[in-house]
Amino acid sequence: MSEHLPSRFVRTLLRLVEEHGHDPAAVLAAAELDFNPLQEGAPGYREQVSAMEYSRVYQQALRLLQDSTFGVVRSGFTGPGAFRMMCFCIVSCRDLGGAILRAAEFYRTFFDEQSQLYANFSEDTARVGYLHDGPLAWPTVGAADVYGLSLWHRFFGWLCGRPLPLQRVDFRASAPPNPEKYADLFQCPLTFGQPRDLLYFDASCLAWPLVHNEHSLQDFLRTAPYQLLLMDDRESNGRVAAQVSAMLGHDFSQGVPAFETISQALEMSPPTLRRKLRREGTTFQALKDAARCEAARRALDRPDGSIEDVALRLGFTDPSAFHRAFRKWTGQTPGQYRSARRRSR
Repeated sequence: MSEHLPSRFVRTLLRLVEEHGHDPAAVLAAAELDFNPLQEGAPGYREQVSAMEYSRVYQQALRLLQDSTFGVVRSGFTGPGAFRMMCFCIVSCRDLGGAILRAAEFYRTFFDEQSQLYANFSEDTARVGYLHDGPLAWPTVGAADVYGLSLWHRFFGWLCGRPLPLQRVDFRASAPPNPEKYADLFQCPLTFGQPRDLLYFDASCLAWPLVHNEHSLQDFLRTAPYQLLLMDDRESNGRVAAQVSAMLGHDFSQGVPAFETISQALEMSPPTLRRKLRREGTTFQALKDAARCEAARRALDRPDGSIEDVALRLGFTDPSAFHRAFRKWTGQTPGQYRSARRRSR
């Protein structure tokens, strides 16, 4: 996915809010969205929203619905905190295969068939998707089908700190009028009219180690699905810098993960990690600066919180040190950046 999504994704969230007896207008106001996606054709209507705008609406909707899933199961929002608790159950797994099997067990244990994951591993190929094989809700593939599988695909890649290359994607429904845009999204062939909605990938990827811990998971859940929406599947697989960046995350309120901690999680010695980063044209310090700069930009984009609060969340005990660092990173002070962003909206 790119940095923008179709406004219909926001409409889906707003209709869910409305179905549960809440006011969609209040969600839009709290998320500071400058138009109503439910009013197509109205003045100011936009066909797309940014990933950050979508995530703000999502977070506001989830506060009302009291859940931390991002709508990736077929029955919609499965229950309070379901996805969040599943994440904590799998983050301690050693590799991707173990995480997928535990996620499938979690949904199989606590939820009905519509909310379950299907996982089937052979020697060569891993198949992961939806277990439900009842009547189709609609005859042709729609945005909800694609969105759900795409987020699971990106979540698996996020767990390992690198894009997960797919061999093919199956859909139960028939082909939509424009299947090429979905093929571009998954970067692989699509087949329609199949028994299940499934992702196919090489079984060797199941041995990829997870690069996250509870600290980076908390950061992910706080802004989900923002990080997934910005993932670039076209990045070269296995880049160590991408894995280190994933482990750094964007939450630095408790400090920055130590270099030795990251090298241990990646199962390599500190000198080896430094050498590999150098080959990719970067350093641990550069990756830390980039991560903290992105975290600062995101925090300053939010209307709540003073610049001093942002500095503390980034681990700066002295606000003046944050001002100096941010100016070094961006050429602007935090106040100048926030003012410019507000003018551009």
